[in-house]
Amino acid sequence: MDRILEPELMDDADQARAYAEADFEEPNRLFVELFRDKCPAYPGKGAMLDLGCGPGDIVLRLAHAFPRSRVDGVDGSAAMLRFAESALSTAGLDNRVRFIQGMLPELALPEDRYQAIVSNSLLHHLHRPEVLWQTICRFGDDGAQVLVMDLSRPQTPERAMEIVEAYAGEEPLVLKTDFYNSLRAAFEPAEIRLQLEKAGLGSLQVAAVSDRHLAVWGRLPTS
Repeated sequence: MDRILEPELMDDADQARAYAEADFEEPNRLFVELFRDKCPAYPGKGAMLDLGCGPGDIVLRLAHAFPRSRVDGVDGSAAMLRFAESALSTAGLDNRVRFIQGMLPELALPEDRYQAIVSNSLLHHLHRPEVLWQTICRFGDDGAQVLVMDLSRPQTPERAMEIVEAYAGEEPLVLKTDFYNSLRAAFEPAEIRLQLEKAGLGSLQVAAVSDRHLAVWGRLPTS
């Protein structure tokens, strides 16, 4: 099926609350496991950047997993970041975690370069997906580790609805609707490979990592 765009920002308060309170334990845990598996060259210290961090769960998971790292999370939605800051206030990680509001590609960040850049479920929101790869190149250190995970667009609307019912059948209607729209807005692996080639990142790997997720990983070129 063809890609159908959805809004770039999840800035409605009810929408952000539904997302923050939903059970993303499995995909968020998978994300951290993938980082350990696919980015073994990360030294376990330095600065990490999460683009499109939402309510901040993956940022906090990474900070716990890599206690010698600093982790910055960026999101364009003030509503999402309110939940992220609330979670941070009880996590005991204030000295190593920062949340920043900003939109790609016009970002002002506390670090000039990051040794690892990650992103989960941002790419399908972008109307111009190239801005994600441009931002990664702009803020990634030489040889920085990269992991981007996102939904993979199903072949048919019917398959998209099957996935929604399988994984979000008991969630609020607003979340189920967002999930369906996100599946319709997601990319296929071949489309992402073309994006990477155009961005000069053809060395990064692309593969399915679940029945509804794909991942992009590897290291940025060194100068």
